[in-house]
Amino acid sequence: MRGRTLAELGLDRAPRDHPLTYPGSWPADSGLLDGDRLLPLERLVHDDGRVPVLAVGSNASPAQLQHKMAESGVSGPIPMVRTRVTGLDVGVSAHVSRLGYVSASPLRSPATVRELFVVWLNGRQLEVIDASEGAPLPDGNFGRAWLPAPHVRVSLADGTALTGVHAYVNRHGVLHDGTGTPRRHPGEHALLTQLLDESEELRGLFGGTPEEFCARARADGELCRQGTRLFAERKWAVASGLERYLRDQRAGASEAGSPSAPPWR
Repeated sequence: MRGRTLAELGLDRAPRDHPLTYPGSWPADSGLLDGDRLLPLERLVHDDGRVPVLAVGSNASPAQLQHKMAESGVSGPIPMVRTRVTGLDVGVSAHVSRLGYVSASPLRSPATVRELFVVWLNGRQLEVIDASEGAPLPDGNFGRAWLPAPHVRVSLADGTALTGVHAYVNRHGVLHDGTGTPRRHPGEHALLTQLLDESEELRGLFGGTPEEFCARARADGELCRQGTRLFAERKWAVASGLERYLRDQRAGASEAGSPSAPPWR
């Protein structure tokens, strides 16, 4: 089976190398990422040894996924399935990434419907993505939570509805727009322009342009931590509404209609 290379498809620029392109270029439709090629996908559900992980940011970028796997010495195809998700929107993480951007994070939004990708990961691939998000660390930026249906509804093109999906929830919360309403992530260049325009303190740390912000953040981990602390100290962050699923998972809780996370396969 032949596919097209990421370069041929215009999907070969990873946000980790080009932070102002965050969240990166996403495929037009479902496909099987295999090395630097995107192949046709023969089926949409891959629950035979894989788990579904919702991508709201750069994990839907084939180039970013390829880079993360190669960096960890992990190979093997990754099914990427375009889905219709009800109950979530894409907000702005309340932390500054060492990769030079302010990333996306899911937030609860019961009436919202979004077209997002689900990536089906095997055990080793899941470990790589977990590590890249800081999920195994108690002070990592993200925790991985199981979001069950019907709280979050994930529908596939063939009409299949998933029983739930894993997602990375930001432990710092999400940024609000000044009124207490969570911001929606508009793309990195637009986001950084907004944030820098609104905050003299942020400009003092990261400069006056998105380009300066990215360059300074990538060069200085302590500066990134200062930026994250500034978000918290100025109370620019609010809860995403998904924290309960992280708490349930840590406690192994199982509420009515809210099952605890399934085991790793």
